[in-house]
Amino acid sequence: MVKKQIEVCECNAIHMDIIQKVRKVMPEEEQLYDLAELFKVFGDTTRVRILCALFESEMCVCDISTLLNMSQSSISHQLRVLKSAKLVKNRKEGKVVYYSLDDEHIKHIFEQGLEHISE
Repeated sequence: MVKKQIEVCECNAIHMDIIQKVRKVMPEEEQLYDLAELFKVFGDTTRVRILCALFESEMCVCDISTLLNMSQSSISHQLRVLKSAKLVKNRKEGKVVYYSLDDEHIKHIFEQGLEHISE
């Protein structure tokens, strides 16, 4: 196996004009932290599968667990993570709690990701 090396500069030239230009448009550290946390939520296959299901329809835990062939307990845990990340919301109808996407942005993020890996 051939190990690829990372290309690095062979000199120590600092381009202050570029650094200053980029620094002006860089998001705040707190925003970057929040963004990294959001992407961590997408780092779990079960959560991604739940989101895919919710793209198609609002669903209750029972339905999601049957669809994904997983325990209701496992699904509930993942839904709590998704809800705390503001990716899903829920509503109660009698004894049934239905989950849906919090907003359409989630679908757009997902579509962009799928488009990227399909290139």
